[in-house]
Order: sequence, then C-alpha cells, then structure tokens
Amino acid sequence: MGNSYAGQLKSTRFEEALHSSIETSLRSNTVVPRPVFSQFYLDQQTLNLEDIKPKIEELNKELSLHYLERGNQELLNKQDTNGVDQEEEDEDEDMSETNSPPIPYTEKPAPEGSCTVDGFCQAGRDLRLVSVSMEQIEVPAGFELVGAKSPNIPEHILVCAVDKRFLPDDNGKNALLGFSGNCVGCGEKGFRYFTEFSNHINLKLATQPKKQKHLKYYLVKNSQGALSKGPLIIWKECKTRQSAGLSFVKPSSSRSPTMSQENGGSNGYSSSFIHTADSPSSRTQTSSSVSLYGSLDMSRDRSLAKPPAVSSQLVTKNQATAPAAARANGSANGLSNGGRAGMSSSSQPPQSVAHSTSHSPGYSAADPAMSAGPPKKRHRGWYPGSPVPIPATAVPVPAVRPVARSSEPLLSAPAPQPMVSGVLQPQAIPAAETVIVPENLLNDSGVRPVILIGYGTLPYFYGNVGDIVVSPLLVNCYKNPQLNGKTLEKLGMASSQLLSVESMILLTLQYLVRLGSDQIPLREEFEQIVLKAMQGLPLQERSSLLPGAGLPSCYSVSQAQLPWLARLTASVSKDSVHVLVTHNSLGEGISETLRSLSEIPPQQRLPDYVVVICTSKMRGNEFCVLVLGQYQSRALAESTLTTSEFLKEISYELITGKVSILASHFKTTSLGDNLDKQLEWFQQRRGDKVVVPFRGGVHDCVQSQEAAAMMPMQDTGSGNEVFQIYAPQLNVARKLLSQVCSIADSGIQSLDLGRFCKVDFMILVPPSEVLFHQTAQRVRQSGVLVDLGLEEAAAIHQKAEKYVVRLDNDVHSKFEAFIRKVKQNPYTLFVLIHDNSHVDLTSLISGSVSHGELQGLADRVINCREALESMNLLVLQVSSFPFTLQTQQSRISVYNEVHWPLRESIEESGAEEQVYFGLNDYSRSLRWGVASPVLRCDEAFEKMVNTLLERYPRLHSMVIRSYLLIQQYTEAMMALTSMTSLRDHTTPETLGILDDLISMPGKDKSGRGHMLIIRVPSLQLAMLARERLEEVRDKLGLQYRFEIILGSPSSELCLAKHFITRIKAWRCSESEDWVPRTYEDLEGLPCIVILTGKDPLGETFPRSLKYCDLRLIDSSYLTRTALEQEIGLACSYTSRQTIQEPLGAMDLPVRQQEKANSSENDSEELHIDLERPQSNGSAVTGTSVGSITENGVSSSSAVDSSQKTSSLTFQNMASSSAEKGASPPGVKQGCDSQGSQPASSSVSVPQPSSCGASTSPSSSSHNSRRPSQSTHESRSPQAAQPRTVILSRAAYNLLGSESTGQLHSSSLLPHADVTWSSPLRPLFYRGLSTEEQSLYYRQWTSARQHHADCSNQVGQEAIGFHPRRLLLTGPPQVGKTGAYLQFLRIVFRMLIRLLEVDVYDEEEVDEDVTESSELTQSSNDQWPDIEVISNMPFDLRPHDPKSRHTSPVYTEKPTKSLQGYNKQIKREVSAKRETVSIMLTKYATHNTFHHCEQCHHYTEASPATQLSDSTLHAFTFSSSVLGGEVQLHFIIPRSKENYFVFSQQGRQLESMRLPLVSDKNADVLKSPIFTPTTGRHEHGLLNIFHATEGAGHLHVLVVKEYEMPLYRKYWPNHILLVLPGIFNNTGVGAARFMIKELSYHNLELERNRLEELGVRRQEVWPFILIMDDSSVLWNAHNVQEQTSQSADASPSFKNISLKTVLQHMEATPKITQYAMCGVRKWSRRLTAKRPGAPFSRCHIHDFILLNIDLTQNVQYDLNRYFCEEVDFNLRANSSGLLICRFNNFSLMKKHIPCGGHKDFVIKPKILVSDNLTSISPSQYVCAPDSEHMLLAVPAQFLLEKFLQHSSYKLFPKAIFNEKSPVLAIDCYLNVSSEVSICYMSSRPHSVNLNHEGLVFSGLLLYLCDSFVVADLLKKFKFLKGATLCVICQDRSSLRQTIVRLELEDEWQFRLRDEFQTANSSDDRPLYFLTGRHT
Repeated sequence: MGNSYAGQLKSTRFEEALHSSIETSLRSNTVVPRPVFSQFYLDQQTLNLEDIKPKIEELNKELSLHYLERGNQELLNKQDTNGVDQEEEDEDEDMSETNSPPIPYTEKPAPEGSCTVDGFCQAGRDLRLVSVSMEQIEVPAGFELVGAKSPNIPEHILVCAVDKRFLPDDNGKNALLGFSGNCVGCGEKGFRYFTEFSNHINLKLATQPKKQKHLKYYLVKNSQGALSKGPLIIWKECKTRQSAGLSFVKPSSSRSPTMSQENGGSNGYSSSFIHTADSPSSRTQTSSSVSLYGSLDMSRDRSLAKPPAVSSQLVTKNQATAPAAARANGSANGLSNGGRAGMSSSSQPPQSVAHSTSHSPGYSAADPAMSAGPPKKRHRGWYPGSPVPIPATAVPVPAVRPVARSSEPLLSAPAPQPMVSGVLQPQAIPAAETVIVPENLLNDSGVRPVILIGYGTLPYFYGNVGDIVVSPLLVNCYKNPQLNGKTLEKLGMASSQLLSVESMILLTLQYLVRLGSDQIPLREEFEQIVLKAMQGLPLQERSSLLPGAGLPSCYSVSQAQLPWLARLTASVSKDSVHVLVTHNSLGEGISETLRSLSEIPPQQRLPDYVVVICTSKMRGNEFCVLVLGQYQSRALAESTLTTSEFLKEISYELITGKVSILASHFKTTSLGDNLDKQLEWFQQRRGDKVVVPFRGGVHDCVQSQEAAAMMPMQDTGSGNEVFQIYAPQLNVARKLLSQVCSIADSGIQSLDLGRFCKVDFMILVPPSEVLFHQTAQRVRQSGVLVDLGLEEAAAIHQKAEKYVVRLDNDVHSKFEAFIRKVKQNPYTLFVLIHDNSHVDLTSLISGSVSHGELQGLADRVINCREALESMNLLVLQVSSFPFTLQTQQSRISVYNEVHWPLRESIEESGAEEQVYFGLNDYSRSLRWGVASPVLRCDEAFEKMVNTLLERYPRLHSMVIRSYLLIQQYTEAMMALTSMTSLRDHTTPETLGILDDLISMPGKDKSGRGHMLIIRVPSLQLAMLARERLEEVRDKLGLQYRFEIILGSPSSELCLAKHFITRIKAWRCSESEDWVPRTYEDLEGLPCIVILTGKDPLGETFPRSLKYCDLRLIDSSYLTRTALEQEIGLACSYTSRQTIQEPLGAMDLPVRQQEKANSSENDSEELHIDLERPQSNGSAVTGTSVGSITENGVSSSSAVDSSQKTSSLTFQNMASSSAEKGASPPGVKQGCDSQGSQPASSSVSVPQPSSCGASTSPSSSSHNSRRPSQSTHESRSPQAAQPRTVILSRAAYNLLGSESTGQLHSSSLLPHADVTWSSPLRPLFYRGLSTEEQSLYYRQWTSARQHHADCSNQVGQEAIGFHPRRLLLTGPPQVGKTGAYLQFLRIVFRMLIRLLEVDVYDEEEVDEDVTESSELTQSSNDQWPDIEVISNMPFDLRPHDPKSRHTSPVYTEKPTKSLQGYNKQIKREVSAKRETVSIMLTKYATHNTFHHCEQCHHYTEASPATQLSDSTLHAFTFSSSVLGGEVQLHFIIPRSKENYFVFSQQGRQLESMRLPLVSDKNADVLKSPIFTPTTGRHEHGLLNIFHATEGAGHLHVLVVKEYEMPLYRKYWPNHILLVLPGIFNNTGVGAARFMIKELSYHNLELERNRLEELGVRRQEVWPFILIMDDSSVLWNAHNVQEQTSQSADASPSFKNISLKTVLQHMEATPKITQYAMCGVRKWSRRLTAKRPGAPFSRCHIHDFILLNIDLTQNVQYDLNRYFCEEVDFNLRANSSGLLICRFNNFSLMKKHIPCGGHKDFVIKPKILVSDNLTSISPSQYVCAPDSEHMLLAVPAQFLLEKFLQHSSYKLFPKAIFNEKSPVLAIDCYLNVSSEVSICYMSSRPHSVNLNHEGLVFSGLLLYLCDSFVVADLLKKFKFLKGATLCVICQDRSSLRQTIVRLELEDEWQFRLRDEFQTANSSDDRPLYFLTGRHT
C-alpha cells in the first residue's frame, strides 16, 4: 500500500514519522500534539514540482487551483448499502490483519469493590442516556458528548465525553489517533486509552476495544432540552484502511461487488455508488480531504521515463468501501509523468476530484480511496516488508473477492439476510495480485489496452499505468445492485431465469466474436442480448423451476467445461478474439497479455479482444476483457470521456504542442510537394487578379478592385419577411393552451386563470449570440409583443431583445428583475420559456464542471425558489431532445408534456407542398437506393483516418480527423482551381461538395450559392481550420467567390464587407448599418460555416444550406442526444416532389386527391390576419366587441379525462372563445383538414418566428413556406432539397443501422446526464411514439448526481412534479418557436375571454315612443318625485328586448307599424340573440370558476367547515292562494345565522331579520336579495361579493328541491331557500310567487316581533330585491353631463356596483309609497343616445325592488313559465300602484347558454321507438277523450307553447290588426307577436284603459275568477267573426264558466271546438273552448 503516496513521501521516512507520532500521542499526558503524519499530509507546502515543464505548469496551476478550492471533499461519500448495522457486525472481521479468526480479547479484571453493573461506571454512577438525559452534564471545552454501545445492553446508549480532536470531522476525516475522554458519571478525567476507558464504563467486550466500533452517535439536545441520540459518527478512516488492504465483499448483500453507477464508462462518467441513507445528511460528508491527494504528483519518481506529453483528464471519485473492481476506473487514470491535474466529470456532488497525471484519455486503474494514504495504526495492512518490492509509482487497484460459487446467478435478487461466513478477510497482497505495466507499452505496440471489468478480482497495477485504461463499460451487465424483484416483475421474468457467471462469460464471448472490425462493444447492445438470452429459456422449463432454485443442469456450464466452450466460441472469430485461461488470478492473464503485447513483432496482427478467464477452485470463475484492437481500444478509451473532457484533452494537446508532429505531416500535399510553397507560387502567378465573384467560371479572373465593386442583380421578390403561423403550429399552440387549462381545472388550485388579465414572458436561450438574435427576431416579426399589449409597434425593434435572455453570466441580474416583475404584478400571467432546455441541466451544486465553464445556470434560474413558488409563473421547457428531462426524477408531469404530432413517414404526410424531413427520414432514406443518398459515409476518408490513427496513437482521434479534413478541403480547392493532379488524392465527397460550392455562384446571375457547414466541436481546432482554409482560399484568389465564417456560440457573425454589401443588394430593404446577425440572414450566400462549440444550440440555417459535414463526429458521441442533435442541424422542410422522386411516383387514391385539393383550398385561407385590431382597448367601457376573437383560441379537447373536473372548465372556456368566431373559417378548416395526419406540418410557417421560416420569392403562394426555414429563399426555381449529410463511419453505423443490423442511435443512453436505472429493461423500439418514449425513459432512466433534477427525489417512490411546468417537444427545426409564440398569443386571448363576458346587446322595443312623455322630471334630479311619477301615465307596452317576440300590449299611443315590424320579427325569431363581449370590472358578479383572495371566504367553505355546518330549518306559513299550509326549508350556514331569529327553546327558525326604514348604514344593504335559479349551480352569477363591494347583505338562493344538493355543494356559504317538491316541474312564476308569499309572511312576523320592542309597524323595511342569476354588471349613465349646459352633451356611462345602485334606490324619498322600482336593460345604443327622462313609469324586468307591503294583494301567477313579469306589472299597475324605473341605471345580463327557465324536451309519455320525431305545436292539444299521442310535459307549459304558435287558428281576425286587439281579462298571455293584447282588470276600482270606440277581434279568458261576471263582458264590442278562447282547469269548470258568463248569448260554440292539452288525466290537463262571435 506504500505506493499510494508515491511522489509525496518516501516510504521509510513516512514509517519513521508515523511510528514516532503514534508513540508520542499514546504516551503523552498533556494535550495531544498534532501527529507528525498530519503535518506531512495536511500541509500543502511540502510539494515539490520542480521538474514539471513550464508549459504544463501553467495549465496545471489553473486546474489544480480550481479543484483544490472545490475541494477533494468527497471521495468516500457513499457507503456500503448494507447500512450501518451490517457494518457494525462485520467491522471486526473487516479490520483484522489476516484471514485467521479474530483473537479473543481478555479484559483486565475490575478493581476490587468497584461496580460491574452494565450501564454504570466502576464508580457506580448511571451512564445510560435514558437516565441522564435531563441532567446538567458539564462538558469541558473542546469535548463532545457521544454515545457508546455496549454489546450486553444493546437497547441502551452510554453517555461519554470525548475530546473532539479524536473524533472525525464533518467529512468523516482527520480524527487523531488514540483517545482522550472523561466519565460523565463520576467525573473522572484524563482517560488516555480507549481500552482503559471501556473498562471503566463496563463495556465488557469480547474483542479488542476500538473507539471506531463502540463510539456510535453524537448526542444532541432536543427541543425540550433533553439529551437525545443524534447523527452517527462517521468513522470513514477505518474503511479507508481496510480497503487499503483488500476490499471485502458481502456476497449475499443486495449490492454487488462490482457496483458501478449505471453506464459509468460508456458515457464518460466514472462509476459511482448509490447513496445510502444510513447517516443523516448533516454528517454524510465525505472523506479524503485535500490532504490526501490534492496534488498527487507522480513525476518525481526518477525511475519512470517521462512520456512526451500528458493528456487531460478529470478523474472520478468513489467511496472507500466500494468493492474494488467497480472502482478500477477511478482516479489513477494512469498516474504517470507530467504532473498534470487529471480531469473527468464526476457523477457526484461537488466534493472531491482526484488529481492525477496521465497521458491517456480514458480511465486507468486506480481508486483514489485506495491511494488515500497510509493506515492510521501499525497493525492495519501496512507491510514494511511486503513480499513483493512495490515500486513507488504503483497505483493500487482494489481487489474484489467474489464468493466461490460458480452456480450463483449473476443478477441475483437480494438475499434476505447477510451470510457472515461468506465474508473473506483482507490479506497480504500475493505476487499474483499485482501487474506491472511494461514501459513504453503504447510506443512499442501502438495500442493502449482497455481492460473491461468483468466479474471478479482485478489486480493492482504498477509501473507505466498511463498506458492502460480500465473501463466499467459492461460491468453493470454482469452484476447490478439495483436489480430487484420489482424490476424482474416488470419484465415478466423470475429470478430463476438469471444467468450464471459461466453463461455470461460465453455470452460476452459470442458478442465480441460477432462485432465487426469497425464496431466497438456498446453497453446497450449487450444488455439487449443478455435480456434476450434470459427470456429465451423455454416456457415449460421456466414453469418447472422452483423460485430461487437456479437453472437446471442442462442449462448450466460446469467449471471444467467453461475453458473448452470459451475457446470453441472464439474459434470462429478469425483470430479477432483470443481466450486466455488462468488458474490463480486474472492478474496472471493480464500480465501475460501485456508482456506479449510489448514483445510482439510489428507485422503480426493483434487480436481485437483477449478474454482472460480465471477458473479458480477457491473463488469460482472470474473474467475480464482486454481490448487490443487499434480502432476498438482507442474508441473505447475516448468514449469514456464526456464532451467537455475530450475538448479539454484536445485543447491540452494543442497547447502543449503534441500536435506539432501531426502538423508537420500535413505540410506537404498528397503528391509530396511543399504545400505552402505551392500556394505562394500560385499567388505570384495570379498577381493582383482574383476569381470573378459570380457569373463566370473559376478560371475567369478580374482585378480585385473590380471584383469588390461587382454588384449582383437586384431581387425584386425577396426580402419581404412575412410572419405566418401554419396549422401544425396552431395545433400545438392549442394543445399547450389545453394543457394549461387542464392545470387550471385540476382540483389542486395551482393555477387560477380567472385572476389574470395580462400575459408577459421571458425566453431563456443557451449562450449563443446567433440564437439570441434569431429568437429576438422571431419575437419581433411575430408581433406578439404588440398583441400582448407589452410594447408599442414602433418600439418593438429595440425592445424585442429584452424579452430574450442568454444563459450566461448576465442572466442573474436579468432574471432577478424578471422575478421582481412577477412579484409586483400578481394579476399578470408570466410565462418563462426555457428554449433548448436540454443543453445545460447541470445542478447548481454539483461541482462537476471544470473551471471556467458556465454551470448550473439553468438550474439556478428555473429551479430557484421564486420560480417554483410564484403562482403567476408558468415554466415552459422546449426541447428537441427532451430525454434528460424525462427521468424518474423529472419535475414535469407526464400529463404536462405536449408532443409535436408527427407522421410515420413522408408517404403519410397528405398533400402538402412541403414536408418536414427529420432524423427518421434520414435513416429511412438509406433504403431509397439512389445514386447520391442524402446520408453518406465517406469511406475513403475513413481509410485515411485509420492509417493516421495507427501512426499517431497518442493523439486524440478528433485532432487527427480535423487535420486530415483541413488538408482534404485545402487540396480540393487547389484541385478545382489550379492543380488538377490533386483530384485523385481528395475524396470524391470533398471534391463534389467544394465543386458545387465554388461553381454555383458562377452559374447564378445574382451570385447566389450554397452553404456548407463543417462541424468542428473544438474551438481551437475550428479557429485553426478557419485560418488555414481562409489562407488557402485567398492565395487561390477565391476570396470574392465564397466566404468562410467561424460559427462560434460566443461571438457574432463576422463577414467581409463586400459579402455584406451583396446580401444587402439581394434583400433590397435593409438600412445602411445593417449587418447579418443570424445564419438565416446569410440566405443565398456561398459560404463555409465552421460550426464550433460543445453542442449545436438550435440555430436555424437558411434554405441555401446544402451540405453538413459531420465527419468529425465519431465514437466520442455515444449518447442519443449528442449524436442526434448533430444530425438535427440538417433537418428542415423540403419540397414534396424532391422526396417523392426517390420514393417512386406515389399514385394517390382518388379520395386522397380530393383531400389534397380541399386542403389546398383551405390553406389559401390560412393566413391568420396579424393586422388585427387591438386586443384589449376597452377595459372598462366594454366596447372591445370581438376584438379578442380574431385568431382561433380553441383548446384541444384531447385532454386526459382525469384532468377534467367540471362540465365547463377553462377548457370549455377556451373552446367556446374559439367558437365565438375566434378563428376565421380558413384557419378552422385548415386545422381540421389535418385531422388524420396532424403531424404533417401541412401548413407551416415561413416565418423567422416559428423556428425559422423562409419563403421562395419565386413561388407566389405561401403554402410552399414552412416553419423552420429561413425568411429568404434562393431564387432558383428548384425546390427545397433535403440537406446532404456526410458522417463518420461510427455515426453512420448507428444512424443507418437498419441496413447493418446494428444497434440504432435511438437505443443508446438518451443523455450523458442520465443513467439507466437497470441493466435489464424492455427493448427500446425505434417505432415508439414520442409519448411512449417519454414513458419508457421515465421508468428506466434516472438523473445522475450532477443533474439538476437529481435533488427531486421526494422519498423513495413519490416524485415532486411541478404543477405549473410544461414540456414542449418536437423534432429539431420543426417550428417550435412559432408554436410557443402563438401559444402566448392565444393564452392571452383566452384570459381576455375569461375576463370578458358576453352580455345581451339588444335595443328596447319602441323605445323612442316612451321618450315623448309630456310629464318628465328634470334630468338633473337624482331621485324620482312622487308627485311627478303619480301623474305620469303608465306605459303599458313592454319595451324589454325579450318582448320583441311576444304579443304587444295595446295602448292608445301610436307605435311603429305593427304589421311591417312584426313580419320582420317573425323572420328573426329563430336568430340568435345579439351579444357583445365586455371586459369584467371589479364590480362584476361571478360564477363558481372565479377565485380570488378577497372573496374566497365568501364562496368557499373553509377547510375546517363541513357541509354539516349548515343547518336545515323548516318554515311554515299559510297561503290563501294555495289554500293551506306551505312548508319551505332554509339551509343556513352557521356564518349567516345572524340574519335570522331563532326561538330560545329548540332553536326553531322564527323569522328573517329586517332593518328599519330609518336605518342608515353605508356598509349594509337593507333589502334582502332573492335569486331564483335553476340548472346553473356552476354558471349562475351567484357570487355578488364584488358587486356589493363586500358590504353586508342577505342573499338567498331560491332552488328546487331536487337541485338542492348541487347548489349546496357549489355554494356552501350561501343561504338556500328550498321550494317544496311539488314545485319541481314548475316555472319561474312559482319561484317568484313563493318568494313574495314568504316575504310578506316574514314581514308580518318581523312587525310583530319589533312591535314588542317598541317599533312602529310602518317602520319595518318592506322591500326585497328579486334579481336574475345572470345579472353581471350595473352602469350609471349621463353621469358627468349635469354640469354641461349644452344640449348635445356627449353621452357617457361608467361601471358601478350593485351596492351603489341598490343604496341609491333605497334612499329614494318616500320610498315606501312605491310598489316597485327597477332599472333599464343595457345596450350599446343606450350609451350613444342623448339623455332622456331620468325616471319612467313603465314595465320593469329582471331586477325588481319590490314593496311586499303595497303589493300584498297582487300575486305572481304561480303556474306561469313565460311572461310572468309583464303579467304581474300589468296587474300591479291596474291596482293603482306606482312602478318607477330609474333610467340612469342600466343592468347588463350575461348570456349563459345553460340552465335558466325551465324548458322541457317535449316527448311522448309512452315511447314507441327510440328515434324521436319532432312534435309540432298543433300536437300540443287534442280533442278530449281522443286516441291522441299524450305528452310527458306539464299542462301549463304545453298551453303557453301552443298559444305562442297557434294565433292564426285561435284569433285569425287579430293578426297584424293593431286597432282591433284581443281582449284579455286579468291576464297577459303571449299569443305570438302578430297579435296585440288589450289588458283589462275585472277588479273594482282598478285602473283600466279607456276602451270607448274600441272594437276587439277576440276574447281570451284564462282561469277567470269570480270577479269576472257576464255584465263586465257585455261592456265590450267585438268584430263580426271575432273569436273566443276560454281556458279552465278541468272540463266541468269550463262548462260552468260558459254558463255563468252567459257566453252562449253572443258566442257560437261547436262540439268539436273543445280541446285539452295533450296530457294524460293523471297530469291534469287544461281544457279550453273556442267560439265565434255571432
């Protein structure tokens, strides 16, 4: 073990220091001095770095500082998952020196007479925590109370005081050796040995006393001040020590010896371990501090040869107790010369990073834990005389001891109890356990072997360890700690199907044999093979196995058979796989392989893989794989690095000059000439001439000044940027809206859409200048800022950029300002859009990213507390590769994902002109079989690369590829211009691309050409490439032909001036100072863009992009996201015909062609007019009619049903707002036409909004333009082609794998920041939809420790989804930006719709006639004058707009010609009533969907209250009309009981309290408010809190008995008056009748009660307010005009509250003399009219302040369904009562489509068949006793309906005969609008119309009472042929009435003129008789 500090201390010097330190500390009686070893190890100053190269020193300094700061704090932060208890049991064995059993410990006998009772000290004092917890214990300074465990009383903890220095610190480190403690019982101090102390406190141990084993817990004070058990003491050193010898393995534990975090190797994250919750987080700190290996430096061992350079690699950290093989890929990474800090991204929080030096990418074999320093006690694994002389540079790889049971299944389920006997003891390292890596291994063999950890013990590696790499790539396939019964259950497998070690070895061999020479082992591929092998066991065999029995012998391989079978399997590999069998250890085989490797002659071919199998009788079978293939070993080593790491590696190679050897190789051309000299010669020969910029070949030259001045022909049609939204984007925006509505509708109250009136947003984009400008341009052009009312149109050019924020160092200040805005504007809905959200999802605290890199910014912003808690902030994450957001820890609910709808293939995409060509299409295109496929692999280039890779084994392959690529392009340029002999030396691909690029401008009259992207991830290599290519281009005279641009995320685009001039000429419209800022601005420019940066960040490229060169993207890109986002650069919308050609002519069936034609027509109309009127200009005035409904706001109805809670939710709100003419017909059709293939992007966007958009000037129709293309398109007539992509062989194999049968890229690990949760999981099929993929990843992947979502694990199962977070996913460049900008627009429109209400906007009928009243009051009066009103005639004609369709009341005043007017009306009857949208104000009434802070106590029951908190009270009174007692029920919430009077005994309800007339209280409304309501428990406007301004009021809802539970549920705080069950089928007349009867009875009761208190009867307030449940707003008119004297003062109105209106009316002088007061109905025309009379005496409706005292004898007709108000008004007026309408107040009534008056479906009583034929009004009545169809509808309803429709039969003479109306006695019934009714009262002293000279055309007698007598009827004159209709309750009363009124004298009756309503006798039909005047 002494080697692990090599380079820091020589071993002898250390031993001396250690020994003397221990001696001193043990013998000292004073405070213990700091041990010498601590000084050595904790002081950083002792480092000696004198021999490090200066160049490396600089780089190292930066890196070391960074990592030292961040601390090597973590190494061992994870513990063996068997937990503390297991550790306690096993610690003795773990720590003992040899394999021998533990030596029994003999305790010194206790002194005579001392106490020996367990739990007491020898002085007899109680030490048990339960006894001393409340005592005051004196603790000396520097001491800490800890709990010790005694084996004899395990249930007790003994309290001790121990010096803190001998306890570990918070990180589990730095505990001094020895002990110092006091007894808290007797107070004895100064125990210097733990042995002595344990005797004193009577621990009575059977083993050696050790503080690490027996001091268990810190003790802390709890909230009551009592001492209690605190966190565990984490003795990590003991683990470090023991693992320094040999790691122990618990064979039956649930975690395997080869634990490694999923996919450690293949993704470049080292293996790490699963957190165990065995210690509280406060102490779960890590071990191995900076002291251990903060600056480990191997370079000082002079025995080592120093390689020329060192590679950059960050090394990972693992825990000390981690069994070893898994950690073999840990820190050492080949500790060799150079002393450079190692780097590697880790998968753990910011704690430790081991520094190592290496000259190798990839992991090498060591574990920081193992090199963590010498043991802390002599007798623990420290061997001064080790059997093998250990070189000081060696790095230990911990060994793993598996149990020697060959039949044990590898992936076994966890065993229930640990088998202690199976624990092997640490032992001295035998020679066979060490492997010395030969010197110059890499130089001699040209190969850096990669050791794939298999199963079993890997040896320690010493010597030149930098030349090997240890990778855990496949280790999880062999043993998985997390594989449990649940996982197996999900896969439908039993534990009996798990494979044995032998089967796995053979399976691995078969897999390696199968791999091609250009393939590397892929973990995902092997896992699928393992799964299939397990599932392949025949079913009948499976069922016969007992659980846990293992495989039967016929399926198992014996130890003896294994070597033979293995060699047999390898024999077919053509020598690419060798098997080496050893019998002692794996080290033996590895050693032999490495030795032979360094001795092998160069011409002899190495095998690609050597499988070393150790068949040890002791340990069972073990194996590992050495990868020796040139390509495979390099690819595996490089694939272990993350992107950041390999970019650092490349950077390091460039900085240190390692590439100079390669650069010199490329100084010559392929023909052997000196490249630079050749170019100089060409330049001199050319002189001052350059190649003509355009309209000419490459050999046409002109002077450079002339070339610079050449201007292209102007394009007339280009450059007009039009932003459009196409159907797919509209669909996706609606889906997003629908999802937001679902969130609002869900019961969790996380989003209250009803309270927002504005939308604001911020878009976060990755740190890319181009992407920033591109997004800002989309925002600008979309007009969304103006539509949302955020900016003025004039200002958006400057202001758009403040809505887009880059995730760079400036993001904090901008985001803080945004959050401040969020907090200050609670009524604005803010949407935070995180675009390309997969790019940086590192956790803020992970510390996993190297110095200088931005890290965790997105996490800091979108996961900050303010963003999570703000109730008015929605977070929308947008990504093309969302896999990293879809893990087990995802913060986004699966229901909140919105997926772009995608078609399966291009054939399915319908008939659109342009179709999206994406990743899947590129893969499918390989089957086209065309000569030049769009996805290609440059085989010639790959061959050249392989040759160079063999020649330069120490350089990263990307460096080599880059240099070769630069040379290829250089030589291709030379070959095409001046040196044709080079043509044969460049690959055909390169030559073809450059030929097209250079020649295209020459053929195009305006000089347009193509764009080529060369993707070079490393910035240094990209700069090198640009510099070199520019130099060659300029020397060849092509500098005016095409531009070379460095596309770096961190910099703006930089172009030569003449190219900018040329682009401006094409664009025509640009200003002088315009410069291109986005790639789309380069449309048509011939150019090479060298695109650099770690990832492509979502920039959109112009339509002129033709080639994507991805030849540098190779096996370092082995995650799905990394690979697919590179291909995403080429995805775009393309013309259908270009794809159809290779697909073959697709003969569309006729039906599809029709569909195609129709969708073409639709799309003609699909332009959504963005020149829309302002959205919100009418906040209070309510005049924003229809302004919000321009552009479809329909939400998708396809919302998960579980998310819907009610019938009309925000969903329906959104839909209904869409239906309100929201989308122009074209849009609606356009969307619908895509129903069957919604994904096809059939109508997409040309906009620079959606994600890029471009239009072809040549095509006039817009449907050729699609989202995601640039705004300009080349003039060339050819259609948009798919871009051509050139790939490396590795990437081509993964993307085109359908043809090769290999794993497809979609099956790879989805992202480097996530890990597979289990090696066994179902196969991932390429055909899975994006929804299914999401579910798959959510089940089978979990976030790594540095991932931002990692902290989102709430407990074991539950996951914290954020309720207001959504995810929009769609393929790259499909148009997502346009979709989310449209979403912002429609969510705003929906909010406006929520804040708007449709109110009736209908003019009053014959309104102008009323105004000409002679007697009017001064318009300045606030209240009516009783004298004036009394003298005014009552206006009999109802002016309410509803009366347009009812019978006019005859009046002496002339009206509009009834004839013409009503004919016109007749036609309009069926038309919908006119409505207008009005903004709600703060005084509006609301339905149940309204929630706000102010009124929630008013509408919602508090959580503490239950429904039972309302009490049910019966209230009985007698009614003369009903002829008996009536019992009503009140449901009164406890909070409202103060409005009622209850009896002292029994709490019987006695009356409802009424105020006094004289009461004056501004905060109380005096009149009780009654609202009859039916069918509107959700939608009725019953929340009048805001309308009453929170004033005290009594509000009673009058409901039918069967609806009571619903109203009680929705309005728990409202008083309900429940009508008796007999009224369940009655109309509104019955409700009004009961309200009035009850109120009169209550008035009498209150008068009696108050009279006893000395109040005069007349003083009791006699008014009630009856108000409709659709009354929404009240207005005051002509408010200001009183001051203006001019006659034509402009009319105005303002919104006021119900409280204002009601209190104003209640304050009317002599109010008790008025029978009824009301207000007029609002209409727009009213607001434009000049002010008329302030008060009228006329009909009032819907809002009636009713004096129940005066109207005592006037009743509502309780039978009525219609017109009950007009009927009541006429009767009240004829009784001489005053009715006054306040004309300066108006009421707005909301259009509520459901509920309201009781309307019946008229259907037969006995259904003969299910299909209902419509029943005509003539069938509503029938002859008595006939066989007529009887109807199941109330008789009164049928009668009223019949009368409405049958006037031409009943009163033919009255039709359109205004001068001869129908006489109606004591009633008003609607007998259609063609017939006038003349109302006459039969009551004595009643006020009636003067009927002298009036001749009537008919007589209507309805249920007439005894006041109607024959003499009365004889006073009236009738026309000849006038008709009579007498209606009675039954047949006998009909006959009696005819006789009593002597009707037969003047009227002629026939038998057949008797009718009844079509009811059965049970339903009590009404009877009527018709007759003719004789």
